[in-house]
Amino acid sequence: MKRTMRIMMIAIYCILSCNILATAGNDKPISVTTLPIKAQILLTNYFGNQKVALATIESGVVNRSYDVVLQNGTKLEFNKKGELTEVDCKQGVVPVKLIPLSIKNYLQNNYPRQSVKKLEIKKNEYEVELSNGMDLTFNKHFQLIDID
Repeated sequence: MKRTMRIMMIAIYCILSCNILATAGNDKPISVTTLPIKAQILLTNYFGNQKVALATIESGVVNRSYDVVLQNGTKLEFNKKGELTEVDCKQGVVPVKLIPLSIKNYLQNNYPRQSVKKLEIKKNEYEVELSNGMDLTFNKHFQLIDID
């Protein structure tokens, strides 16, 4: 009896695990109005002249995120709260107002002729890709910690 119960519990666990993994990472197209308000405001304020080509929601096992692709190829990622986590400008440059002031000052002093093509915001660091292909990583205190 105990063995049967153990086998049943393992089987149920396996079925649930497979189901969770199968649904994780699914991107579903959504309308722009379905995005969190913070994301909608950022799009309007900084990319208002660009039309959204595609907006998707990615529901993971633990969290969800939103991806937006503009007609000019710019890609933006937002977390579940609508906070910007990444902006990748293929044709243009990252709007200056999206770059933290300390990083902007560092770039003006050290790379005055370079523009920011990509900005990735992580929990404890910021990654910046310049137009010359150089990648700079800053910690949460905006101190440079790596150059690639």
